[in-house]
Amino acid sequence: MPERLLPSDDPVAEEVLEWTIKRDSQDISQLMEWLGETSVRKDREILIDRAMDLMEEIRHAMRRLDELR
Repeated sequence: MPERLLPSDDPVAEEVLEWTIKRDSQDISQLMEWLGETSVRKDREILIDRAMDLMEEIRHAMRRLDELR
């Protein structure tokens, strides 16, 4: 990521949001791995729903980062 000339409005929040995006993406990867290992429809639905929730959380974090930058 290129260096910015001006600091963020809230550097702590920015760091937390970046961590959230990274962690959620790792969690989504794990969920997708488990999805490939199960054949139970109910389990698949639960895994997909959780991954979708995490993707929405990533979208929210990205919007907040845009506001801070």
